[in-house]
Amino acid sequence: MELKKLDYAMTVCKVASELDIDLNKEFYFIGKTDEEYSLVCITEDTPINTIEREDGWKGFRIQGVLNFSLIGILSEISGILADNNIGIFSVSTFNTDYILVKEENFDRALKVLAFAGYNIV
Repeated sequence: MELKKLDYAMTVCKVASELDIDLNKEFYFIGKTDEEYSLVCITEDTPINTIEREDGWKGFRIQGVLNFSLIGILSEISGILADNNIGIFSVSTFNTDYILVKEENFDRALKVLAFAGYNIV
């Protein structure tokens, strides 16, 4: 399985409203619940007026379109990283999964995943 590195720093934050989010930016994930609006975005695109934010994430995605019948892909990756004391923040789209780790763990995460047989591009 192939993992594609994302070439930018990421931020996970909370905003007061969807109006705080610039939907014209290249890359973002929005989560809305009855309690919050969460945003994952490229750090330089983080809205100025966040309620809370955590910078310092780097990420990669599972390449290709994943069929919904596939089982355990994210579980396997997160298990390998957990076994190496690397925490994750994951986001899923219709096509695939994105995994973020803290910047200080990024190179090590890619090394242990490559050692486990993943192709890193």
